[in-house]
Amino acid sequence: MSVVTEEKEIKFEEALAKLEAVVSRLESGELPLDESLRLFEEGVHLTKLCTHRLEEAERRIAILKKNERGEFFDVPFEGGDG
Repeated sequence: MSVVTEEKEIKFEEALAKLEAVVSRLESGELPLDESLRLFEEGVHLTKLCTHRLEEAERRIAILKKNERGEFFDVPFEGGDG
């Protein structure tokens, strides 16, 4: 399975759970160097995938507002720290 195919099929929650498992294994400190490096690379990939999924979700969020006539309309979500 290619990375592109995998990214389209894996859900955010699944990727996050895998990332948490990777972090837990790395934090144990009991892995050989090669395995630690492989897991680190997997963790970086999963982090990017989770970030991408969150960015996609943010773009799709719309805030429902009412205008002066009481009609609802969509306002694009503007993320950030504010």
